[in-house]
Parts: sequence; structure tokens; C-alpha cells
Amino acid sequence: MTAKELKKKFVDFFLDHGHLEIPSASIIPENDPTTLFISAGMHPLVPYLSGQTHPLGKRLVNVQKCIRTGDIDEVGDCHHHTFFEMLGNWSLGDYFKKESISWSLEFLTKHLKINPSEISVTCFEGDKNAPKDNESAQIWQDLGIAKIKFLPAVDNWWGPAGQTGPCGPDTEIFFNGLEIWNNVFMQYLKTANGKFQKLPKPNVDTGMGVERTVAILNGFNDDYLTSIWTPIIKKIEDISGKKYQDSPRPFRIIADHIRSAVFVIADGIEPSNKEAGYVLRRLIRRAIVQAQDLGIKNNFVTTLAETIINNKKNYAGDYDFDTKKIKIILAQEEQKFRSTLDRGLKEIEKLITNDNLSGLNAFNLYQSFGFPLELIKEEVEKRHYKLASDFTDQFNQAKLSHIKLSQTLSAGKFKSGLADHSDITTKYHTATHLLQSALKKTLGEQVHQAGSNLTASRLRFDFNYPDKLTEKQITKIENLVNLAIKSALPVVSKNMPLSTAIASGALHLASAQYPDTVSVYTIPGFSQEICIGPHVSNTSELGFFKITKQESAGSGKRRLYAVLDKI
Repeated sequence: MTAKELKKKFVDFFLDHGHLEIPSASIIPENDPTTLFISAGMHPLVPYLSGQTHPLGKRLVNVQKCIRTGDIDEVGDCHHHTFFEMLGNWSLGDYFKKESISWSLEFLTKHLKINPSEISVTCFEGDKNAPKDNESAQIWQDLGIAKIKFLPAVDNWWGPAGQTGPCGPDTEIFFNGLEIWNNVFMQYLKTANGKFQKLPKPNVDTGMGVERTVAILNGFNDDYLTSIWTPIIKKIEDISGKKYQDSPRPFRIIADHIRSAVFVIADGIEPSNKEAGYVLRRLIRRAIVQAQDLGIKNNFVTTLAETIINNKKNYAGDYDFDTKKIKIILAQEEQKFRSTLDRGLKEIEKLITNDNLSGLNAFNLYQSFGFPLELIKEEVEKRHYKLASDFTDQFNQAKLSHIKLSQTLSAGKFKSGLADHSDITTKYHTATHLLQSALKKTLGEQVHQAGSNLTASRLRFDFNYPDKLTEKQITKIENLVNLAIKSALPVVSKNMPLSTAIASGALHLASAQYPDTVSVYTIPGFSQEICIGPHVSNTSELGFFKITKQESAGSGKRRLYAVLDKI
């Protein structure tokens, strides 16, 4: 079974069970500081899982593009991927455990033809916050599944996305010992004081990884042997003159990382030394180092990217790649890193002390230049030096600290954020609408949002504009926003067909995919945008708007930081 066939079967199955399909969101989260990338299908739906009404109703299904950065170092084995696609279906206060579990088993056994005797499941064993999930286990048992295991929260509990919000037990489904699907039952609300309250209308959120499922269904224990990956692997073989089966690890890393880079660039991110841009740069550089190990000395990244783009039929939705732009960015980054790579090899000499290389210095090479540990050890040996006696302990400790930070960014463990729906982040979200409108009025209608990030202490807004803003322009923008706030304008939400929203002039991202029915938030006489919220009900709630800083956000982009103070 191909990825395309699996995705069609999944979506069609849930359409037949009363769901409506929603398009994949961008892998760059909108107005959400809790994560650098969308890492699960539920992330774009957090407002609706928290009680906001979705314009398409209570039953949804989609195929969502995802990036997970917390385990980049694990990529290279048979199953880990940075970019992947997630199949998901949701109940927003509608059906619950019985229907969800029954439909999951029906899809797996009737439509994917999996033998039920080869299916096992896990359920939540209970703790001080919530009782044992006997309900799910009983449903599985009634459906004829005998292999049921109870596990603690670390294995069978999801959420919340931030410090507070919806959460609950999950039941994981395994086929021949490999996890294939996860059904999350959001029946609790974690409050600000750490208590877990039962939700009056619980939700269902499920997730099934396309890459792993396709491999399992085709009898492979290596995801990279499926048709999703074989064109990319074959191109690397052609470029390197080597065979995948002789050295699979670097092939996997190169294929995964360049594929991820293509999708990240396609959604508007460019390599940099900050946040998502830094992750993108690290992916490209790690792939180049692995290519060097395979003997690939010449520029190859754009050739591989072209193969990935030409294979786009495997991916979610009607993805319209800007091939020229992607290839230019990748070529520039590869050229830049090739010279950096040479400097990094020379840097090893400078970091040697008493003929030894310390674990901390080795990790700095690993982190700064993308050198894997094997390459560092090899280069030290070539130069007839030694590793320090505590090398391994130092390196692992530095790496562990870095991984914890990466996982924090990926899992969204910040103390505040839109996912928490706190009052202040809701205010900042509304303020971004006013800011974009003020930017258009000041700089021209061609200006549009290129990214944003909200915390409890400020907003950050990226937009396309080639020049640094003057003090006069900044003052005008602030005055326009504050005039809208002082005018006490209502913030009105209305659901309407996408075509109607666009025809009415509602601001939207040209590159984004929207469902057929959308929510349009209007601030009369000032702003009209397609958005998922949440927002304040009146602009007077925002306080005094002040721009605190501006900087470059990449080629042709500017970035503003702003705060809301009490009037």
C-alpha cells in the first residue's frame, strides 16, 4: 500500500462516519509560542479542543504535516523522522471512547486488513490525578482484543499542550509490537493550580503516522524501504556511487533532513541562528556532514531537493512548492557550510589541550559545525591525539542538556502561551490584527504577515518589508493601533464560506490551505481577517500599545516587538 492510498482510505473512512476534512495547517504555528513547529495534528486545533466552536462542526479528519525536533539525534535508525505526516480524526464534544475505539479497530481490520490477533493495546493505569482507564480496556475486551496492558502516565497520558488546558488518558494500538495508532481521550482540564477537573464535554484526538504505518502494512521493518523514500535513497546512491544497504545510517539522515528542509523552507522559514531557522540550518548541515562521509564532495542538496519536490504526490494536500526559491536557499546554505566545514576541521587543532580533546570542546564542535561524534573521533585519531579521560561523560552531559532544551521547545513546556488561553496572550493575539492593519495603512497594502510569536510579556510580528522603519513610521503605527484601542471597537466573529470571506476582502495567507467554512474576525473600520482566535470581545480591553524593538527577520523581512501596558 502506498502513502497516497493509505491517506485516501483513512480520510474516506471518517468521511463515511460523519466527519468533515480540514486541510493541513502550515508546519509553522500561527501565534503560538509553545512550539517552534507543528508536531501533531491537534496543535492547530487547540482553541477548538478548549471549547471554541469549529466552523465545520464537531467531527473532523485530516492529514497534517508535522516536524518533531526533540529527537533529531535519533534520526538514522529505521523509524525516526523529523518531518512526517499524521493521520488524525477528532470529536469536539461529540462521540467518545466507544465510537473512537470501535472505529479504530474497524479501520485497521476491515480496511487495512490487519489480523486482530496481531493487535495489542495499552491503557492508562491511573494515578493520583485520574483513575485507571477501565472503560477503554473493557471496550477493547468486548471487541475481542485480549492483549491489553496498563501503563503509567508517562506512557498513556497526553497533555495539556501548555501549563493548563485539556488533557487525558490515551490508548495506544500496536501491530506486531510496533505502535501504529494513538487515541487520546481529553476528559480532564488541568487548572492553573494543578488540579484535574472533568470536562463537561470531553474530546477525542487520534494520531497515526503515515511513514511507519506504510512500512508496517508493506511488511518492512525499515521505513526507508517504502515508496515514500526509495526515489530519494536512489538519488543519493546515484550521487555517491554507494549502496544504501552497505551504509544505511547516513542515507537515512540525508534523506530525512533534506526532505524536512524542503518542507520547512516551503512554509516560509530560511536558515538562521535563531529558533526555527536554526533548526533548519542544523538539518541541512547535518545532512552535508553525512554526505561528506559518503564521499559526496560537490554540491548535491539542490539535486536531492528536486527529487523530493518531483515526488510530491506522496505528500499531504495540493502542495505548491516554489522550486526556484527552495533551490536558491539550499544552494546558498550548502555553499556557506562547505567553507564552514573546512574551518571546523581546522578548529579541532585549536581545541586540543595537552594532546587531548575534552568532551565539552567536542560537543561545541558537534553543536557549532554539525560534526557527529564519529567524525570528531576520527579526526582526532588522524591527528594522533587522544580523547580526554572523562571525554564521554563530559560530551554526554553537554548533549543531554542540549536535548532537554530541544525537547522543551518541541513539547511546548513554556510557562505561558496561546495554548493556555491566558487573558494576556489572548490580548496580544488581538493586537496582532490591529498591528497588521496599521502596517498596511502606513507602509502599503503589499505588506503582509510572515510569522508571529506571543508570550505573556510581549508580541513579536514578522512582515515583508525591505527597509528599516523610521521613527516617524513607528510612531504612526503605534498611534493607529492605540486609536483603535481607545475607540472601544467590538471584535466580531462570523462563520462563512471561504469564497465569501475572500470576496469580502478578509485578510488571509495566500500560501495557507483553509477549510471550506472559516471564521472571520472583524474589528469594524479597522481589520477583517480569517483566523481561529481566541480574541478579546472589545479593543478597549487591550491597554496601551508600544513598539519596543525592530530588527531584520531575514531577506526582505522585518520584525517588530511590542508590549501592552495598562492605560
